[in-house]
Amino acid sequence: MSAPKAPCTSEVDHLLLTLDGTFSDQTELEAELVPFLNALEQCAGDWAPDIVKGTRKRKYARSAFWQALKERRDDDSASVALYRAALPAVELTLELWLPPHPSELNIWLDVQPLTHFSNGRDCPGLVEMVRVWATHYPVSHAAAHSMADRELAGFPHFGREAEVSRRDGFDKVYEVCWLNVFGPKLVEAVGRERMLSTPAHLVEELPNGSVLLVLWPTAADFASDEARVAQARAQVHLRPDLDFDTVLRTLRERSAALAPVEPRFHPDLAPLLSRLPDTFAISERQARIAELNAFRPPAPEEWLPAALPPDVENVERIRRDYGDLSEQLVAALHAQVPSIMNETPASLTDLDFYFWRENFPERYTRDLIDEHTAPALGAYLGGMLVRRLGGAWVPRRKLEESQVRVGRRVWLPFLRARRYLQSRQSLLDYSLAQFFHEAERYRS
Repeated sequence: MSAPKAPCTSEVDHLLLTLDGTFSDQTELEAELVPFLNALEQCAGDWAPDIVKGTRKRKYARSAFWQALKERRDDDSASVALYRAALPAVELTLELWLPPHPSELNIWLDVQPLTHFSNGRDCPGLVEMVRVWATHYPVSHAAAHSMADRELAGFPHFGREAEVSRRDGFDKVYEVCWLNVFGPKLVEAVGRERMLSTPAHLVEELPNGSVLLVLWPTAADFASDEARVAQARAQVHLRPDLDFDTVLRTLRERSAALAPVEPRFHPDLAPLLSRLPDTFAISERQARIAELNAFRPPAPEEWLPAALPPDVENVERIRRDYGDLSEQLVAALHAQVPSIMNETPASLTDLDFYFWRENFPERYTRDLIDEHTAPALGAYLGGMLVRRLGGAWVPRRKLEESQVRVGRRVWLPFLRARRYLQSRQSLLDYSLAQFFHEAERYRS
């Protein structure tokens, strides 16, 4: 069994809490989970989940939680997912491993946006909730921190092979997060006295020997220079083998990588480029925006100042063939790109995004692309010039020489489509939408 662990949405940073603990298998499972629910209900405040999901979604209530747990339980495991759709959005997954496995409890809590925890009102409740959970369910390790910064830090593997990471877990202090719970084994490895003397906003020994450590009063301020200095001091205190200046420089570099970058995309491609950053890990997005700001596609070269004369016997039949090719594209992609039915400039942007997101040129065989996709795409693109810009087809026996006359130029949509589908980068260099907008500028 594996419970879903997807972030709420992709647009902004999240607060992510992960907690791995144990529970008693000598107590009825419902009774053992009451402290989990009590702490959640009493401490979550205005980000409390209001939906519980087993085999179906229900409004949150204790009875709904127990029913969901029953529905998602099998011989040796159980899981429940809780949600909150309104902002702050929440996904909380509780995953349980039951005998004959060691009785383990895994909590994954994702709250969006992270900025919800930028004041002193909500953070103490979260800390108290973790305190209760970590006290009742002895932990090996727990942490709450920015999702984006966790990615930059290398959670959960920290440069190790995945198999080694799964085997060893958080076996030393790889990172100090905004909130941390270090289990007794890790505390003893560091030294209890050293652990309890860590310079931090809060350091507290829990009754079961774990240590709760909170670096800074507010979670959302993790990237400020003051918080980074505090983080470096704590990390070097717990890991004397590390160099303070080196650690601080790395943390500042991470803050710089997460600093917001204002989009300034090429105007012809802005509707497309604005969609691309969200397809990358949240920690990479600002760097991607900067790269896309600097991207300038080459000016379309798939045009002629004067038309080559038709060299086919039946011009009208060839034009109908182009229409059939275009319809094949619509039939193949209408489910994935519904707007393709509309045949508008926005449809071309949606196609650009679809082919880029799917990495179509590198996922599909060259025979399929060259013999089917590129001709159908060229026909669709040429048909757009005819219908939307008042163009006229000038057929040629060689498909890539076939033209659409628009205003003062003739355009080569089949040639554009072939170049477009050469690689993932060529999908941006030879965008369909950019080609259309360039033709639009020359139609009069």
